[in-house]
Amino acid sequence: MSCAHGLNDAYASFVPPLLPRIMNDLGLSIAMAATLAVSFSIASALPQPLFGYLADRNGRRILAVAGPLVSGVFVASIGFASSFWILVLLLTLGGLGSAAFHPPGASYAVRVSEGKGGGTRYSVFSFGGSVGLAIGPLVAVGLVQWRGMEGLWVAMLPVLILMPIFFFGLPSGRTEVAAASAPPNLRIVLKHLVGPLGLIFGVSATMAFVQRTFLTMEPIIVAHSGGSEALGAVALTVYLGAQVFGTVTGGLLADRVDRASLLVQLCFWALPAHLLAVWLGPQTALGLVAIGVAGFLGMATLPPIVVMAQEMIPSAAAVSSGIVMGLAWATGSIGVLGTGVLADTIGPQLATLVSMPVIVVAILLALHPTLRQGRPHFTTGV
Repeated sequence: MSCAHGLNDAYASFVPPLLPRIMNDLGLSIAMAATLAVSFSIASALPQPLFGYLADRNGRRILAVAGPLVSGVFVASIGFASSFWILVLLLTLGGLGSAAFHPPGASYAVRVSEGKGGGTRYSVFSFGGSVGLAIGPLVAVGLVQWRGMEGLWVAMLPVLILMPIFFFGLPSGRTEVAAASAPPNLRIVLKHLVGPLGLIFGVSATMAFVQRTFLTMEPIIVAHSGGSEALGAVALTVYLGAQVFGTVTGGLLADRVDRASLLVQLCFWALPAHLLAVWLGPQTALGLVAIGVAGFLGMATLPPIVVMAQEMIPSAAAVSSGIVMGLAWATGSIGVLGTGVLADTIGPQLATLVSMPVIVVAILLALHPTLRQGRPHFTTGV
């Protein structure tokens, strides 16, 4: 699952480093470029609760394998797009593939029924995704500089070769589905957003907005300051590469310390780190360090978020993952459009800087006393 996660998420980081090139080729504004990134983000996030429900009800293997395959084929085809709307369509379809993968993938990884250690197991799963995200910008820029935008099609070859192999290597999940009680109705699960699950959702959505904003705007900031496409890709790779270590550290700590307190600390330090990362940029060594620290802290919040959510609804682990990863990520991604519109008026760097203090919202939500009253389990009956 960790390897499949790496392949799946590599495609998710193809577009941001190419945004300056796409803007020049198609004559797009910053807001329109942000729309391209958000199209993939929302499509890869919003349907996750539904895919999680289907995985809990019908088994996980088909979605876990088909997701990266669909994502890889459509994202690797964007080089053939001749217009803005064709790009939006291809990225939306690619995003749907990514959405199908994450809930069953996280459920395979955490295995909440096995009890303690879910944070560590999730960190291994998330490690693979973070490696893929970090490599993706370099692969995308490398292929484009080698063969032009059309050369991106080569990137679909790994999933075409490996996903059929993974299909036969994963357990089908049919035995688990047959033995388990029926998962709760998706509508009932969503009602729990008014309680502790809603607090975790809010933290996840806020941190998703911060990370998506940085990933979308940083290559544009670099281009506006006269930096190269490769430098923008390096900035993203440092940020995403640091997330590899952030997700492992977050998972290990989630099994050893109070998770709510952990979230408070991670979010608190993520604010100055992101402000410095945006202000300094990748042109200096100190700027690269700030970018790495920001990426580390941002992604370290995810393992405790996912494990807390799955423990709240253990009978619907994939659905709960879909809510705090997918639905929350979609909500956070929508805000990137506002930053893009603002950037067309005041410039990309200033617009990104004024967006970062929203992290204070995540800190306040993580401080809520409800999250410190043990590990709540919800009743999911009708």
